[in-house]
Order: sequence, then C-alpha cells, then structure tokens
Amino acid sequence: MEARLVLEDGSLFKGFSRGARGEMWGEVVFNTSMTGYQEILTDPSCCGQIVIMTFPLIGNYGINDEDYESRRPFLRGFVARELCTTPNNWRQVMNIGEYLKENNIVALDGIDTRALARHLRENGTMRGIITTERTPLPTLLERVHKTSAICETVFTPEVTTQEPYTWENGGPHIVILDLGLKLSIARSFHNMGCRVTVVPAFYSAGNIMDLGPAGIVLSNGPGNPEKISGVIQTAGELIGTVPMMGICLGHQIIALALGAKTYKLKFGHRGTNHPVKDLINNRVYITTQNHGYAVEENSLPAGFKVIQRNLNDSTVEGLLETDKKIITVQYHPETCSDPPDSGHLFYRFLKEIDSK
Repeated sequence: MEARLVLEDGSLFKGFSRGARGEMWGEVVFNTSMTGYQEILTDPSCCGQIVIMTFPLIGNYGINDEDYESRRPFLRGFVARELCTTPNNWRQVMNIGEYLKENNIVALDGIDTRALARHLRENGTMRGIITTERTPLPTLLERVHKTSAICETVFTPEVTTQEPYTWENGGPHIVILDLGLKLSIARSFHNMGCRVTVVPAFYSAGNIMDLGPAGIVLSNGPGNPEKISGVIQTAGELIGTVPMMGICLGHQIIALALGAKTYKLKFGHRGTNHPVKDLINNRVYITTQNHGYAVEENSLPAGFKVIQRNLNDSTVEGLLETDKKIITVQYHPETCSDPPDSGHLFYRFLKEIDSK
C-alpha cells in the first residue's frame, strides 16, 4: 500500500505503508541515531512529531520487552529508508511494523531519507501530514496549513503521569517532576540506590515538598518550554529549597524560572552522536539528544555558569548554579552506553545532596 508524506512547503515523498492505516499531522524532524529506535519510538519527547530516521536500515533487531522508555509511543508518525520485516535477535517479541500497527502509528519507508533530511537541514523543521489515504495533494496541503503551530502546542498533559508512583530503595529520596519522563532517568537514580518518586507535571511546589525530597529532578519532555508557565512557576518556587537537576526540557524550565530565555533551533538536535565539551574537566562526551529548543546564553542571570557546550553549534549544554545547588544538562546523561559516558553527572548531583 502506498503512503505519502507531505510537508507544509509542498514537498511530497511517496513510499510504502509499514504501520497503521490513516492520516496524522505533526512536526517533521530527523534523528541521526544508528540504533535505539525502540527507545526513540517510546521517548515522550517525540510527542507531536513525525520522526525521520537517517540511518538506512531500521528494525533489524526487532522490538523487545525491556527497552521501553514510557507506557506507550507518543510520536505521530515514523519514516525510514527501509524498515526491516525479518529481524533477528534473541530478545525480540515482534517486528517494528507489527509494533507500529499495534500502537496505531502511521509509518512509511521506501523514500530517500537522505534527501528529506537535507531538505529539513536547509529549510528547518516544519509541519507535515503522513497518510495512507488517497486524499488529493491540494487537500492535504490545505489541511497541514490549518494545523496548529507546533511552537504554540502544549504536549505536557498528554505525556505526564496522572498519579505519583515510587521505586523504593534505601538511599536519598529523589522526586522527579514528570514532564515527559524517559524511564531510564528514574532507573539510573534507582540503580544508584536512591528512592525515586515520580509525580505529575501539575503537582504544586507544596505537594512536592510534602514528600520530603532530598533532591528534585525536572525531566525531559516535548514542546516549547515557554508554553508551560505553570511548571515554570513551580520550578521557581522550588529553587533554593533542595538541590535540583534539570534534564533536557527540565534544563530549559529551570533557566526560564530564573529569568533566562529560550529559542527554537532551526532543525534541533536529535541523535546519539552529538559532541559536548565539559568546560570543567576539559573532556568531550558523545551524547544522546532529542530537543528542538535551547537556552539563550546572553539571557542567563548572574550566578549561572555555563559548564558544557555543544561542539557543533556552541549552544549551551550544561549549567551550574553553586549557591542554589542547581545542575542542568540539555542532553540525556542516562543513556545506556558502555561505558556510560555522562553518568558522572548523576554522581555530581548526588554529591550536592550529600553536602546539603
């Protein structure tokens, strides 16, 4: 069955349907990861997106029961050069096409993803419609132009947990504000011996402090950070109470809560191969990233120190506020690499808790 991807500038890509039937709109973005497609599919930060994989073969080790990052996929569509229908791995329970159909995700392959990624690099991410229907092209273009602007859409209520939950352990109590949490973040703290409580994004500062946290983490998540004003207010009320850590969207929220500004990147940072320099230890780390916004360095208030920087475009990747015991990173230090390149950031945060 034919499937099509139509961009808001009129670009048309025709391929083969590999997921559910139907039609869906979203922000068309590209991800340069060679592996980890199951984690990408289930990363809540992809909510509202049609994700293009630039690596030509996706799905060759199937889908397993262990590598989920959330309760379900939140992305709007999925595109690859070739989606493997005959995976080979001892952990697999289904192939990627079966998973996409089971979760009602429209997907296609058989297109020139290199050309599509270059188009997005040159022109920026944009809205698009992915469809298996025979809707005429002029009608699809009319529909995509009527869709909401991505930068004005709030996705947090869709991805956050509705009820708090706890992973018991005997160490310090870490409370994570779920803005679209990747489970690997909670798992990393739990594996370090922490007791972890995950709470909804709409929890108030008072509700959070009533839990008696030794440290607070603001998680990753989708969308424009400036549009979730309630979370920014909550973060502002929490700053200075106990040590805080922000990851990805959480990094941006903490910066906004202290008076900084954010801006939208032309095509974002999405992949597992982004070089980041730590300005404290003078080392370079290869990081996993999935975001479309960044903190404006010139807007940072006094006391905030840039401790990490992206080597591709010099954007801010890490911040430190010593007096308020705040550490933030734009990327994902919980990535399960071997060795775990950026895991030391969790230890740096826990050290702040120990010194409280």
